[in-house]
Amino acid sequence: MTDLLDALGRLDAQSALVLAIALAIAFGFEVVNGFHDTANAVTTVIYTRTLAATPAVLFSGVCNFLGVLLGGTTIAFSIVHLLPVDLLIDAASRSAVVMVLALLIAGISWNLLTWWFGIPVSSSHTLIGAILGVGLANGLMSGRGIGAGVNWEKAGEVALALLVSPLVGFLAAGALLLAAKRHVPDPELYEPPPEDASVRPPRWIRATLLATCGGVSLAHGSNDGQKGMGLVMLVLIGLLPTGFALNLDGDDGADVARAHATELRAALAADPSPTHRVEIGRLDEVLARLDGKTSLREVPHEERIALRNLIFTVDRALERDREVVPAARFAAIDAPRRKLRASIEYVPGWVILGVALCLGVGTTFGYKRIVHTVAEKIGKSHLTYAQGASAEVVAMATIGAADLIGLPVSTTQVLSSGVAGTMWANRSGVQLATARNIAMAWLLTFPCSMLASAWIFICGRLALG
Repeated sequence: MTDLLDALGRLDAQSALVLAIALAIAFGFEVVNGFHDTANAVTTVIYTRTLAATPAVLFSGVCNFLGVLLGGTTIAFSIVHLLPVDLLIDAASRSAVVMVLALLIAGISWNLLTWWFGIPVSSSHTLIGAILGVGLANGLMSGRGIGAGVNWEKAGEVALALLVSPLVGFLAAGALLLAAKRHVPDPELYEPPPEDASVRPPRWIRATLLATCGGVSLAHGSNDGQKGMGLVMLVLIGLLPTGFALNLDGDDGADVARAHATELRAALAADPSPTHRVEIGRLDEVLARLDGKTSLREVPHEERIALRNLIFTVDRALERDREVVPAARFAAIDAPRRKLRASIEYVPGWVILGVALCLGVGTTFGYKRIVHTVAEKIGKSHLTYAQGASAEVVAMATIGAADLIGLPVSTTQVLSSGVAGTMWANRSGVQLATARNIAMAWLLTFPCSMLASAWIFICGRLALG
């Protein structure tokens, strides 16, 4: 927080207002994400009468909060790196300011629109579509062509995770339900709850459903919370580059960065290629800028963004070696590269706490529209205990695995697909009208959020000249 206050003191009134608006929208996106995605965790416990609605959403909100705090930051920078390198390097430019506002406004608008109609769509798709739209528009306006405006390698990784995860949810949840029918032949598990609202499921079933609800909420907080962190860091790097270009935590940041830069330079010099000679030169400049300094706070404000850009450029250049350099050779380069990257890729504690609070609070209201869709409109029959548990176990495992790999996935798509998979496996049938609406919303999310952010970005750039 000290870094924020120090950087704010260097802003004029207009820039401070833009920053306040951008941060409000970024944190607001997480609030909307919270109540948009609450249904993913609480639907089964509410509709099986394991918990009443209020304690269910409060329980989910607390678990989402804890998930953000425990989730790490790898996915946050997977989001950041979807943007074109030139926009990230030129973080202090007017383009960066317009970029941040465009993707935030486009993302939150689509989330609110789909929530209003009770359609469970992916906040991940929305956010990533908005980021890609900004990248495409920037490539077009810079004269380099649309294709040059996006980090397509990272976009491919993210898109693959988002496309495969719903299929995994559908098939795995259906298979888990069929396995449960074979090995746990309790008829009560596979019948809709009784009409009598006072009847609760057996205690062991309630415990299972509570555990899966908490697990999905923790996983959602971990995965989606990092997307919020990525958004906030885009705002801070774009609007306050001198305050957040470098990791100013700790008193020995410069010593640590210098040691890692020296280790990386030695690894490159052991077998230098023409490309590596360029990166060695950049590392020499990094070492010169860090010479005689103990903390990164000692780097002059006017030099911080330049130092960050040097480290960022080296990191991106060496990342591309993964496909062309032998595995053993790349491993020797990759370890110090990742360590050096920590000097520019970090999330301040106040950002993590703020995102956790926004996601947790957002989870506690606005859930009814999408809960109703997931529980009653996907299948032709009421959700059973076994169907709810199967869908949530698969969602929890899929999202947890994505966290370990460091890829963003859609909690909404995994859970909704899992519910549909259990309906298919149970031969309950799927309501085609609802499935069609959800599929249409999923298909439209990418192009709509891309077009909206691109249009806002272009208009903003033209307005600023």
